[in-house]
Amino acid sequence: MKLIGGFNLQNSYAALPKIFYSEQSPAIVRNPQLILFNTPLADSLGLDFNGLSIEKQAQFFSGHWVPEGAKPLAQAYAGHQFGHFNMLGDGRALLLGEHLSPQGELWDVQLKGSGPTPYSRGGDGRAALGPMLREYIMSEAMHALGIPTTRSLAVVTTGEPVQREKILSGAILTRIASSHIRVGTFEYLHFHKDLEFLKIFTQYTINRHYPDLKDRENPVLDFLYAVIERQVQLIVHWWRVGFIHGVMNTDNMSIAGETIDYGPCAFMNTYDPSTVFSSIDRSGRYRFENQPAMAQWNLARLAEVLLPLLHSDQQKALELAEGALYFFGEFFQKNWLAMMRKKIGLTTEEDQDRQLIQDLLHWMQKNKVDYTNTFRMLSVSLLKKEDLLNSDKDEEFVSWQKRWRERLGRQSDAIEGAVALMHASNPAFIPRNHKVEEALSEATMTGDLTLVHRLLGVLKQPYSESPSFSDYQMLPPFGDSHYKTFCGT
Repeated sequence: MKLIGGFNLQNSYAALPKIFYSEQSPAIVRNPQLILFNTPLADSLGLDFNGLSIEKQAQFFSGHWVPEGAKPLAQAYAGHQFGHFNMLGDGRALLLGEHLSPQGELWDVQLKGSGPTPYSRGGDGRAALGPMLREYIMSEAMHALGIPTTRSLAVVTTGEPVQREKILSGAILTRIASSHIRVGTFEYLHFHKDLEFLKIFTQYTINRHYPDLKDRENPVLDFLYAVIERQVQLIVHWWRVGFIHGVMNTDNMSIAGETIDYGPCAFMNTYDPSTVFSSIDRSGRYRFENQPAMAQWNLARLAEVLLPLLHSDQQKALELAEGALYFFGEFFQKNWLAMMRKKIGLTTEEDQDRQLIQDLLHWMQKNKVDYTNTFRMLSVSLLKKEDLLNSDKDEEFVSWQKRWRERLGRQSDAIEGAVALMHASNPAFIPRNHKVEEALSEATMTGDLTLVHRLLGVLKQPYSESPSFSDYQMLPPFGDSHYKTFCGT
């Protein structure tokens, strides 16, 4: 059935060999109710649902109706989960197709929580309301922060219970992504050991995400480098704002370089590189400081899969892959330093900048100060020409601040320029964990989304000061050292 809404769907994924997916229709749910709709995202995609009643919109976003051009399917993939290889696939999500926007861009449209698939592995294929609201909040916050991410178009409740440790309200989220191709998708092909399928899929991915590479001398090698560059830039962004993914398995690493799968994710408050919140990350594998190393580890798995396509000589292929992975470290350090320079207002480069930055981070960790507020207050202290961070006149900080201001003084830019750069790099607002939990608790316990909407409103302009939202800048009253996040499945 054709829907009013402006969807211009195709499904190139369905043209791939059947090994890559299973066709599957969404399950029919009892009483879908649309509770969140992302109007700015819809507008950017050229969508318009004004011609549909709210009831019919709910039916669409729950999978009751499938628009013309859609071909629902569950994607097959594998993945290393906490270092252990598993055969996976979309166990509770369906790709409806790819929407062609007015700007000529393709965007995956996926229903998450739409019922069981051949890859559900005994699961019910459903999703609970809390995790779907969390993904909506977190993905929209990341987008506003300027970080590549999948986004959420809508959330509907299903009117049906979901059995987890206790009975929860069911929900379905509509996710928009550049694609849902993962490192784990390539690992799935590696497991099947079919070189022809690998060639087909690699070419498909290059055409989809890196079309300028397809006529290069070695497009697969350049593809590997391009994926590495995007992942480095993504992790540097995560470090800029204190984001901790929580479950950086290879099936949660997008080839497009977008943040994907907001399960047990959280934001760091007190600066501590060893911070980990995920209840399932008992060893701290994906702690804040380890995210670059884990990204590199995941990319090594991708490189292993691509070896037969990098060069016909196995030894030469290994050398090319190792060179790409070595490049990761160099590229990360370069991008990290450039990012940190911006966080403290540096527009030029000096050899001692790295030490200046590391000394600040050391002081922050030792004194257990807030990551977000510290950098924001540094810029305010420049404007007010006073020390707003160190009321006790800690000699270590006094010394650092003197060096920092002397360093700024060697730039030709005015102090106002440094402050503007810092304000553009350091958010005033992040999704504070206790505020997220507060909003989710009210929504799931009472059905009242007032706090969800208020939180979304605050996070919409994270770099703008707003005294009326100052409570969203505050740390949780009792700290968050015991705070835990949980996987949505």
